[in-house]
Amino acid sequence: MALADATNFPELISPIPGHHDVTYLDLARMVFPDLTAGANGFYDGTVPIEMRHIEGPDSGGSPPATTSLSNAEVLAIKAAGKDRLAMLYDLGYGSDSAEGFAVLALYDLTGKPRLLDAVNVAVDRSTSFREPGKVSIAAGDDAIVTMSTHFNSNQGYVGTMLIMVRNDRFYLIDAIYTFDENYCAYRRTQNLAFRSLGGHKAYAPIKATVTDATVPSEESCDEAPPKATSHDISVTYHWDKAKSRYVKNSDAFEKLSAENAKRF
Repeated sequence: MALADATNFPELISPIPGHHDVTYLDLARMVFPDLTAGANGFYDGTVPIEMRHIEGPDSGGSPPATTSLSNAEVLAIKAAGKDRLAMLYDLGYGSDSAEGFAVLALYDLTGKPRLLDAVNVAVDRSTSFREPGKVSIAAGDDAIVTMSTHFNSNQGYVGTMLIMVRNDRFYLIDAIYTFDENYCAYRRTQNLAFRSLGGHKAYAPIKATVTDATVPSEESCDEAPPKATSHDISVTYHWDKAKSRYVKNSDAFEKLSAENAKRF
């Protein structure tokens, strides 16, 4: 039985396909060594193993002092032609921090299951795989896409991490920040999509496009609605063999983030 190609949320006590004597809880304990059965189907423990933040040493906060998990989000991927499993554990956020803590873990299940890498990918309160959770960048390689969000009554903040796996370790390709608004007179959304530009050799170019759209409402509001507009902002990432990493052809997303910050 193969692992599902899309993201899903198996119960931690469920056996891993192809490993009837190994459960997702066994994998989780490689990251949270002291997980034990708690109440109402949850598994409780303390902090995870030591790990870096995907954006670098100056990013990320500390994990909550306690962990409580009922499930984790899983995604089967390819890395260097090999089958790998990515699991995402969202630990939420503590009372002293607006930024959450979410562990992206990489496993090799081809023999005895092994933890290959683990990073904190949270840049906001709630973190999950974005839909779709992966982008093909070669015949046997997938890039992973996660997103962190928080919302208030009128605004939505989204931080998207585009991540590749190389030598069984996670590397950030880019962090893309978008911002939505929903008011009486209009709704403004910034929808992000990724597309591989083809090719079976490692690594194919990746095109990321933010569609920034404003839609006026038909409600009776104190302010006049703006005109309907929509435009695309695109950045393409190319593999730089000399630098052994993806590089982007534009700083358009940084400019978008700076413009959005003025509207917070």
